[in-house]
Amino acid sequence: MVSVAVAGKGVVARDVRPAHGMVSRTRGLMFRRRLDDGEALDIRPCGSIHMMFMRFPIDAVFYDRENRVTKVAQHLRPWTGIAMGGKGARGVIEMPAGAAGKVRPGDLLEFEVGKQGTS
Repeated sequence: MVSVAVAGKGVVARDVRPAHGMVSRTRGLMFRRRLDDGEALDIRPCGSIHMMFMRFPIDAVFYDRENRVTKVAQHLRPWTGIAMGGKGARGVIEMPAGAAGKVRPGDLLEFEVGKQGTS
């Protein structure tokens, strides 16, 4: 299990699944019915996302090579939403809408393998 925390702000997702291969990145969260609280998807490499074939809104936290947040897109709407990660974005954490409320551009993400936490 992998969790993602924001330095100095605590855990924002405690069950982060990787989407680092071509097929898993292409599929993303399409066709899923929902994400549970604390659940997220880490898509990398990825500099932008679309919401086609999505059934629920999400928050997207884009980050660069140093895991520094480049952009936070909140409450992306299903079917019509699109988000660009900004300069240097190399990955994105997709999480339930509202889960990225305390994350800001410039924050440092900490990926922790085998750890669980609370926000």
